[in-house]
Amino acid sequence: MQAIKEIGFKKAFKFFLFSFFQLFFGLMILPQLRKVLLQIGGAKIGRDSIIMGVRFFNWHHQGLSGVNIGKECFIGDETLIDLYNKVVLEDQVTIAQRVTLLTHMNVGYRNHPLQKYFPSSSAPILLKRGSVIGASVTILPGVVIGENSMVASGAVVTKDVPDMTLVGGVPAKEIRKLDEK
Repeated sequence: MQAIKEIGFKKAFKFFLFSFFQLFFGLMILPQLRKVLLQIGGAKIGRDSIIMGVRFFNWHHQGLSGVNIGKECFIGDETLIDLYNKVVLEDQVTIAQRVTLLTHMNVGYRNHPLQKYFPSSSAPILLKRGSVIGASVTILPGVVIGENSMVASGAVVTKDVPDMTLVGGVPAKEIRKLDEK
């Protein structure tokens, strides 16, 4: 199997174990139980944070130790979080439903013809304090969402968002600065 040759037996075994963990995690009906299970697995999660029906993938790379969620955060149902690299949510971050946080890009196996044009890469994602991510947003690798900023629903965020800014669209562009009132 080419996949095992490329990632190695150790990562393949971790993938297998984390697949069972994800299955068990999905059975947790109460957000409080999900939070405890994630913390047992190595995630850092602050008090009063609520984790709804989130799906994690690429557990076998960064693992749950790559997840850092601050206090009073909310992560909505059907959110996808790529654990290839770190994902950090500072305090009071809100993520609506069906958001995708991508921390890596890979077109396929090492011998894929597009690898020379689009080499594999990864970078962490940081959502700063008080940021709000609308429904169905996609955030690409390496993006930092500024403090008290908002990303409008359906946006694809390809670059950093400054503090106190509303962005939207595909790709996301500044709509306006937010007053501090």
